[in-house]
Amino acid sequence: MSDSTMHHHTGHEPAKGAWSQAASATLHCLTGCAIGEILGLVIGTALGLSNGATIVLAVVLAFLFGYSLTITPVLRAGIPLGAALGVAFAADTVSITVMEIIDNGFMLAVPGAMAAGLGDGLFWVSLAVALALAFIVTVPVNRWLIARGKGHAVVHQYHH
Repeated sequence: MSDSTMHHHTGHEPAKGAWSQAASATLHCLTGCAIGEILGLVIGTALGLSNGATIVLAVVLAFLFGYSLTITPVLRAGIPLGAALGVAFAADTVSITVMEIIDNGFMLAVPGAMAAGLGDGLFWVSLAVALALAFIVTVPVNRWLIARGKGHAVVHQYHH
């Protein structure tokens, strides 16, 4: 057994490293999610779409951008598109789903946030808090997945 394998089983340093890896994976996922989420909410709000249509647009774009950020380095590593899509789905689906539930749920829960215009501070403050909450809730989810060789553990080998 190698030193790193032995350390992994003792639960000392790797636990700290696992939290760091989970935070890094969550931040990576949140970046794509936030791009899509913000874009969807801005487009939906600017077009005067219903809350439901705006959230559907935001969620679709969050998944699209989230997966795109994962697929790019995997494709650069020489993995064919079909396999790269599989890696992205395995790495990000649970993480993006949790983030979307948290941030959209928060936006819906804040009175007036979804109805606020793009020039209204309530919209932007609510969105910033929603994304921060999504990050906080998703880090332990990603740590749990990584500890089981799932989630971003699947894609980590391609991020070089």
